Amino acid sequence: MATLDYAPAPESRAILDLRSSYGLFIDGTFVDPLEGHGFKTVNPATEEVLAEVAEASAADVDRAVAAARRAYQQVWSRLPGRERGKYLFRIARLIAERSRELAVAETLDNGKPIRESRDVDLPLVAAHFFYYAGWADKLGYAGLGTAPRPLGVAGQVIPWNFPLLMLAWKVAPALAAGNTVVLKPAETTPLTALLFAEICQQADLPAGVVNILTGAGPTGQAVLAHPDVDKVAFTGSTAVGRSIAAAVAGTGKRVTLELGGKGANIVFDDAPLDQAVEGIVNGIFFNQGHVCCAGSRLLVQESVYQPVLDSLTRRLGTLRLGDPMDKNTDIGAINSAEQLGRIRALAEAGDAEGATRWTAECTLPSRGYWFPPTVFTGVTQAHRIAREEIFGPVLSVLTFRTPDEAVAKANNTPYGLSAGIWTEKGSRILWMAQRLRAGVVWANTFNRFDPTSPFGGYKESGYGREGGQHGLAPYLASEGSQ
Repeated sequence: MATLDYAPAPESRAILDLRSSYGLFIDGTFVDPLEGHGFKTVNPATEEVLAEVAEASAADVDRAVAAARRAYQQVWSRLPGRERGKYLFRIARLIAERSRELAVAETLDNGKPIRESRDVDLPLVAAHFFYYAGWADKLGYAGLGTAPRPLGVAGQVIPWNFPLLMLAWKVAPALAAGNTVVLKPAETTPLTALLFAEICQQADLPAGVVNILTGAGPTGQAVLAHPDVDKVAFTGSTAVGRSIAAAVAGTGKRVTLELGGKGANIVFDDAPLDQAVEGIVNGIFFNQGHVCCAGSRLLVQESVYQPVLDSLTRRLGTLRLGDPMDKNTDIGAINSAEQLGRIRALAEAGDAEGATRWTAECTLPSRGYWFPPTVFTGVTQAHRIAREEIFGPVLSVLTFRTPDEAVAKANNTPYGLSAGIWTEKGSRILWMAQRLRAGVVWANTFNRFDPTSPFGGYKESGYGREGGQHGLAPYLASEGSQ
C-alpha cells in the first residue's frame, strides 16, 4: 500500500533579528563584561554558531546585585502592587506580540521542535506573566500571612530544557511580590533570556529590576552565593541542587529547588489504551525527553502489557525526527554534545545490564546532536535506566500485577516529582494519588501545565513550589517572619 509523506514546512527565520554578540543586561542596559570573556551559543541541530555571548565574572555579579538592590530599595518595593501589576501586564502583552519571534529563537538555540515552542512554551510563558500580574495588588488575600512583604533581591538560575518558560516561572512571581531579580540562564540556551531583556526595556521596566547575566556554572554559583541575595531559586540537576543547599545552609536565604525526576506513568488494564499510548508518547518524547517530570518509567499491568507495547511501538514508528524548524517535526535535536554523551552512556548501560532495546526506524541527520526514540523492555528496578534520570528520549518499561505493586514500584526511586495514572475508575485514581510520593500526579493525561497550578517535588526532586498561589510564598515574608 502506498503511503504519503509530509512536504517540508519550515518556519521562516526572517522574523528573528539576532545580534552577532550580546553583553550582560545590568541596570537596564547591555554592558560589556569587566573581564572581557565570552562564549558562542550554537544551534544543536546544525552546530551553526548563532551569536557570541558575554561571560559574567564575580565582579559582574557584584554589579548586577548592587543594581538589583538599588532598584529594590529606591523603586520597586515602594511601588503599589497595582503599579507593579501594570508592568507585568505590559511584559505579558509584549511576549504575546513577539511570540513567533521568541519561538523561533527558542527552537534555534534549544533544538526543540518549533511546534512545541510555538504552541506550548510561548503561550504558557505569556500566561504566567498575565497570571502573576493579577496577583500583584492582591497579595494580602493570598493566604500567606498578614501584611506580606517582599524579601529583596532574588538570585535565579534556570536550565536549558525550557529556557523562557523557566524564566517566566521564576521572574513573574518574584516581580509580582515586589522583589528584584538577578537571573542566570543556561550557557547553552541564553538567547531568549537576552530577548526578554529587550522586552524589559521595551516595557520601560525600571532599571535594575531585572538583571540577566550569561555564563557557565561559576557565574551561577556566584549569583546564588552572593551575600546580598535574599532568595535563591534553582532548577537543574539534583547534584548541583545538593551543593547549593549546602552552600546556603545557615545563611538565612530562602531557597527553592526544582531538581531531577524519574516519573512513573502507570497504565491499568481498564485504561483507554489508545489514549494512554498518546499520553505515554507525550510523557517521555515531548521535548526529546528533556523534561524533569518526564514519564521515563512506564509501568503496565501485566494483562495488557503486549497490546500496549505493540500499540506504542507502532505509534513511535510514525514520529518524525529531523529539522526542528519544520512544523511537521515531532522529535528535535538533543541540546548539546555533552547531554548526547550522557544519553548514549545510559542507553549502553541498559544494554549491558540485559534490557532489550527497541529503536524507532529513522534517519539521523549527519550534523548536530541526535538520538532516536528508544524503548527498553525487560527492565528491572535494579537497572540504571530505571533508577537514574536520563533526560532524553528513552523509555524503560516495567510490569505490575496489583495496585499495591504499582505504588511500590512507582515510589521505589530517590525522586518524587511526577506520576501519571491511566484508568477508567475514579476511585482508583484517588486511591493511587494518595499513595504516590510525587509532587504532581496526572490522571489520564501527562505533562499538562497551567500557571494557576503549583509544581514541585519531594525527596531528591527538591523542595518548594512554583506556579499558582503557592509560587508566591517563597518570595514573600509576613509579619513576624524573618
